Amino acid sequence: MDNLITIVNKLQDAFTSLGVHMQLDLPQIAVVGGQSAGKSSVLENFVGKDFLPRGSGIVTRRPLILQLINGVTEYGEFLHIKGKKFSSFEEIRKEIEDETDRVTGSNKGISNIPINLRVYSPHVLNLTLIDLPGLTKVAIGDQPVDIEQQIKQMIFQFIRKETCLILAVTPANTDLANSDALKLAKEVDPQGVRTIGVITKLDLMDEGTDARDILENKLLPLRRGYIGVVNRSQKDIEGRKDIHQALAAERKFFLSHPSYRHMADRLGTPYLQRVLNQQLTNHIRDTLPGLRDKLQKQMLTLEKEVEEFKHFQPGDASIKTKAMLQMIQQLQSDFERTIEGSGSALVNTNELSGGAKINRIFHERLRFEIVKMACDEKELRREISFAIRNIHGIRVGLFTPDMAFEAIVKRQIALLKEPVIKCVDLVVQELSVVVRMCTAKMSRYPRLREETERIITTHVRQREHSCKEQILLLIDFELAYMNTNHEDFIGFAKCVLKISLCYPKRFLNFPSFAYSAQNKSENANKTGTRQLGNQVIRKGHMVIQNLGIMKGGSRPYWFVLTSESISWYKDEDEKEKKFMLPLDGLKLRDIEQGFMSMSRRVTFALFSPDGRNVYKDYKQLELSCETVEDVESWKASFLRAGVYPEKQETQENGDESASEESSSDPQLERQVETIRNLVDSYMKIVTKTTRDMVPKAIMMLIINNAKDFINGELLAHLYASGDQSQMMEESAESATRREEMLRMYRACKDALQIIGDVSMATVSSPLPPPVKNDWLPSGLDNPRLSPPSPGGARGKPGPPAQSSLGGRNPPLPPATGRPAPAIPNRPGGGAPPLPGGRPGGALPPPMLPSRR
Repeated sequence: MDNLITIVNKLQDAFTSLGVHMQLDLPQIAVVGGQSAGKSSVLENFVGKDFLPRGSGIVTRRPLILQLINGVTEYGEFLHIKGKKFSSFEEIRKEIEDETDRVTGSNKGISNIPINLRVYSPHVLNLTLIDLPGLTKVAIGDQPVDIEQQIKQMIFQFIRKETCLILAVTPANTDLANSDALKLAKEVDPQGVRTIGVITKLDLMDEGTDARDILENKLLPLRRGYIGVVNRSQKDIEGRKDIHQALAAERKFFLSHPSYRHMADRLGTPYLQRVLNQQLTNHIRDTLPGLRDKLQKQMLTLEKEVEEFKHFQPGDASIKTKAMLQMIQQLQSDFERTIEGSGSALVNTNELSGGAKINRIFHERLRFEIVKMACDEKELRREISFAIRNIHGIRVGLFTPDMAFEAIVKRQIALLKEPVIKCVDLVVQELSVVVRMCTAKMSRYPRLREETERIITTHVRQREHSCKEQILLLIDFELAYMNTNHEDFIGFAKCVLKISLCYPKRFLNFPSFAYSAQNKSENANKTGTRQLGNQVIRKGHMVIQNLGIMKGGSRPYWFVLTSESISWYKDEDEKEKKFMLPLDGLKLRDIEQGFMSMSRRVTFALFSPDGRNVYKDYKQLELSCETVEDVESWKASFLRAGVYPEKQETQENGDESASEESSSDPQLERQVETIRNLVDSYMKIVTKTTRDMVPKAIMMLIINNAKDFINGELLAHLYASGDQSQMMEESAESATRREEMLRMYRACKDALQIIGDVSMATVSSPLPPPVKNDWLPSGLDNPRLSPPSPGGARGKPGPPAQSSLGGRNPPLPPATGRPAPAIPNRPGGGAPPLPGGRPGGALPPPMLPSRR
């Protein structure tokens, strides 16, 4: 039977010797109990040596995994000091204290990082135990306020595992019904299959009291029962009393005590050690099949990962060349898929990237940047007014000067250079991200990855410079010649018609062709922007920021933006619509967070310039997103729906321009209005052409060229860049990972071989039958359930005593005349004498209680 424990030790050796941490729960025993319950003393009695820290308060502040191995010589080993043997147990104690203080500090702090200690001795049985910190209620020193909860979580971390036996240690001089150890064991082991009770400090009970009913498993029974032990007192410890003498004194105590002598063979530390050895052996036998299944599953997983490492030779040049060619081919495929889109399993599901993000830059961000650069209306009219006056000079102009129109338009076209250059920068930035993402699979060879990124990035930067030159050349084309004969240009008639609408008293006798032009313009508008109908532009989550929590705000809604309205729903199913807001006449503005605001979200608002309520009683609807990028993207989507940002009116030269306007004559006002309308019409043509041509230029000069370069020239540049053998050197991390994977594979393989040699035909003691253990949920809070005292329940037979045992009275003698089992110290009728060989034969004849 001890061979099974040896098997588990071999498994631990197979993993430890290779430095492998496998996610396998090997069978072990966890010692659980309250503070100063005697847990450490029980472990020292097993070893027969003083080696655990001593003191008042919480002493065990880190889990101690103690592996006892029967051997010829006596020494200890720590996992954190591999190869060093400690023959002095005083040095072992000091090392435990030093290692505890190194992690937790010297002021009573705790940690869940275990200390692994292996003790070899001819006086021990094979066991694996875990000494856990005792439960405490009040924090002291550097301990956190929630020290009790932290210790419970640390204990649960071990005893929750189905492969862990629970040694619940409770002092005999405390109320068993209030035992924290039994309560914790009951939470994780309600059937009591893994729980063994240990009663300590039997020699410290009040005079005239004993724990006989507990040890006989009559009071608060456990499925595996209780075992009593007597540890050394504090005086014995301080006096350096030998543990072997203490074990002899323990044996003498049980043989001489009138309440325990009849079961002395089932009490004491040696018996507890034998029981734990037997229980652990049985437990290992029961858990080995599951352990084998876990190892086999892990073996299958590892085989897939180490397939490429099995035959890898770091110095083989042919393998390196083949690996480089495969990586470049994979890079070519990944880059094209990321840009063009595909159904690959590597699709990013968290955010837009690659071609999708570049598409948004082309059709949303560029449009937004162009609209954002538009100058203030008041400032524009002032510039037109000054341009007209300066062109006329000292003369009084009778006609609208063409040169004023050309000067203002050129000024506006020149402003387009900034947004188109920014668009190129954004696309190049995203391409750099795509390249880094596609070369991530080369991380095993850092020099190859670095060189590949450098070559591609250098080429993209060269194409970026060429693309910017070409795009700026497009802007220069627009500046070179003003095509006022363009079919979309409104011309003079529509300009005058608009002016007549602004100044009706001055244009009462305006010719009829102008009004026909107005009708054509209106028809074009009706069939232009709204021609596509109420199409969906964007969907996504946003938060309504200016609504209180009680009114349903400050929580994310699902928004659907169309060309005519914006609606929001409770969730993505779009079944429960909250509201639909028409977009006619609305504008956008940014909302700055106040100094006292705790929110980190970025906010913007929809409002009506005429001051009407937008949503219920609110003048504006404040919407927020997590990042600035999300807000900018939503603003660009609103632009496509015809909702433009608010134009900030500058106050510079406000008084001067107001005085200039008030002093200007009506003829100048008409000329300013004419130029303004002509500029607006022509700039619509230019911006439309720019939004169409810039993405095409970027696509041809940068993106398509980069794909061609990666597919056709990248490999040649890599070969020409230097020595390929140095380029294909593994990184230290990759080499370490490869070696670790191979070690795990070998360890798993060895473990399966070790388990395969185990014969399952071992003989084991059967599991005890279930007991009525419903006392734990309610009994732990019941102060009436406590260890009996002399002259108490045991001295007065009757209904109260029977009810307190909850129906667990001994059965009547069988009708066959077979003698009933002896229960000593029970008043009542006679009973057969004890067998002569049992300790307690000198006691008076035990009596059986009679039924009423």
